[in-house]
Amino acid sequence: MKPCILLIEDDGDMRDLVAGHLEHGGFDVQKAEDGIKGQALALQYAPDLVLLDLMLPKVDGLTLCQRLRRDERTARIPILMLTALADTKDKVSGFNSGADDYLTKPFDLEELTVRVKALLRRSENAPLSTKHNEILSYGPITLVPERFEAIWFDQAVRLTHLEFELLHCLLQRHGQTVSPSLILKEAWGYEPDDDIETIRVHVRHLRTKLEPDPRKPRFIKTVYGAGYCLELPNDDQLAQLTPLVEQSRAAVQAS
Repeated sequence: MKPCILLIEDDGDMRDLVAGHLEHGGFDVQKAEDGIKGQALALQYAPDLVLLDLMLPKVDGLTLCQRLRRDERTARIPILMLTALADTKDKVSGFNSGADDYLTKPFDLEELTVRVKALLRRSENAPLSTKHNEILSYGPITLVPERFEAIWFDQAVRLTHLEFELLHCLLQRHGQTVSPSLILKEAWGYEPDDDIETIRVHVRHLRTKLEPDPRKPRFIKTVYGAGYCLELPNDDQLAQLTPLVEQSRAAVQAS
């Protein structure tokens, strides 16, 4: 069966161009010209991937992305955002809304295909980087590829596909500094530009899910000028940190 891609793009010429290229590449493409129809088709077809324009009529791309992420039926569908807005703050807004990747117009159609295939590989039942005999568990963390979850201090934490791959990349080298270029290559599944801001946004998301105080990270450390390091506690530290993590969870649930 062909992978199904939902293309939500209001520009008719761009929509036909992208759809024709993807169909020629072996994909089944459903098309929508506005956010309302796009959301309806996402629920109807449960596509394998969504290509989402940022500037849409009726419901804009950021709002639609947030809606898809909140709905259990569409929450795990990879989303690649397409937009003419190239500023860093626009990329950050896209990732904060739940997008997995971001491609700025005008773009090369072959690059689009590479990114689509990388996202599809990552969204299979077993993520790309975990199809080998690599570390999935250490100390207080266990990664569950089938559900894109982390068991963190005995509680399941839901992750996006990209957050899972990023955390897995750091877990393979826990206690070591991992460079941005290696993170991008392993987590994204291809070799994009050295986009440090993209990594920062996703690290920040991971910290909000794992750190007792994301503003003062204990586990996912920034090594300035070099990259990031996942520092996991030993057995003695684990006993001391468990009450702190549980207290933080209780405070979040009460808020």
